[in-house]
Amino acid sequence: MTDERGPSGGSIVVLNAGSSSIKFAAFGSNKGAAGVPERLLHGEIDGIGRSARLVAWGHDGTSLSGEAVVAAEAEASPPGHAQALRLLFEWLEGRLPGRNVWGVAHRVVHGGEHFIGPVRVTPEVLAQLDALSPLAPLHQPHNLAAIRVIAALEPGLPQVACFDTAFHARQDWVAQAYALPRRIRDAGVRRYGFHGLSYEYIAGVLPSHLGARADARVVVAHLGNGASMCALRERRSIATTMGFTALDGLMMGTRCGNLDPGVVMYLASEMHLGPAEIEKLLYQESGLLGVSEISADMRALEASDDPRARAAIDLFVHCIACQLGGLAAALGGLDALVFTAGIGEHSATVRRRVCESAAWLGVELDGAANQAHATRISTAGSRVSAWVIPTNEELMLAQHAQAVLACGKTG
Repeated sequence: MTDERGPSGGSIVVLNAGSSSIKFAAFGSNKGAAGVPERLLHGEIDGIGRSARLVAWGHDGTSLSGEAVVAAEAEASPPGHAQALRLLFEWLEGRLPGRNVWGVAHRVVHGGEHFIGPVRVTPEVLAQLDALSPLAPLHQPHNLAAIRVIAALEPGLPQVACFDTAFHARQDWVAQAYALPRRIRDAGVRRYGFHGLSYEYIAGVLPSHLGARADARVVVAHLGNGASMCALRERRSIATTMGFTALDGLMMGTRCGNLDPGVVMYLASEMHLGPAEIEKLLYQESGLLGVSEISADMRALEASDDPRARAAIDLFVHCIACQLGGLAAALGGLDALVFTAGIGEHSATVRRRVCESAAWLGVELDGAANQAHATRISTAGSRVSAWVIPTNEELMLAQHAQAVLACGKTG
């Protein structure tokens, strides 16, 4: 499927591999009207480990070939990542220009202290990223598994790792430090921050929305199943809510967010939970799901009349409001608030309640604009403007991969 033609004739395949799904997209080497690589198609393979299916859409949103089942190699063996990726590359072969893939870009959650920008994957890079898996146990192992599978399927195909932590790497030390002994900090225990690819994209498009105010004091709320917030000044990360791991900060779909470390000690000493049980509790059984005991999906909670659902939404909004105040303090004020990601882009209720709680900061919501999911949802006279800007992590991955492969950069 690969050849030596390079960027002029090839496509970049973008992958975001999870435990049971692989999201993918393909970008052409030509620039579109906006001056960025054109997305040729996108889709997802879901149900990996059970009965996986591939669904995809073209650049114009039309469905491509319906669904393709990932067949198990043996009846007793459910389809895994290797089979799913093999299906994907076979499927892509007939649908990309020239049937040529120039490279593959991977979203990798944790880059640690060393990887502060995208890099071409080598065996040495992969070994270093493996060592970071305990810091992102729900994501990193699956991100790296996809890299290994593709290396086996297409040994000559260049792969690029792009990191969710990289955007925050140049924060001042006070925004990164914990009040722990220096020997602990020297061992790599610090605040890294995540969702960096999303924040990097938003920072890049702010001028087209905010004009000269794009470089002012902006807080971006990336609200999805994973949720965090980031304070930007001059479109650079000043502070963010996630820390050493992706558990910190906001309450999320199934993750707890801010937690007194004494709770973890209590769970171990008094409730006799082991490390694996605590990890599962904090990562998979908490957040919106844990509080509501109904669902981790905001859409299901907003549609429910159950008071537990309302309680979960109340707590979610409270967490956002508190973190917004802290980030505004880090910036010395606030000029704009941006909502993005699944909940941020689609929940008018959450946006309304967050904006109402931020009235003291100068946010004045335009209720009709918010209900219509307009781009600007604050009134013309609002001292702090409020916006809804869809994120595009896929595009950031494609752009990073093209730049890395064009210059031959490695780790």
